[in-house]
Amino acid sequence: GLNSNIDKIPFHPYFSFKDILGFIIMMFILTLLSLVSPYLLGDPDNFTPANPLVTPVHIQPEWYFLFAYAILRSIPNK
Repeated sequence: GLNSNIDKIPFHPYFSFKDILGFIIMMFILTLLSLVSPYLLGDPDNFTPANPLVTPVHIQPEWYFLFAYAILRSIPNK
């Protein structure tokens, strides 16, 4: 018959090395991105100077608070 062990690779040295190498590369890219350009993925509204005397016309919370904001808007004011 044919030798079926030709196509087999051992799990531990191959996949462990591959996962550790991928983790190291991803951490290097994340560290490089955060050290070289930390504001690359930031919101541009965070860089406008604040004026404490003027309230913005439309204040809307972040997307993950919109459900609570909709509940608060549905209740009439006192």
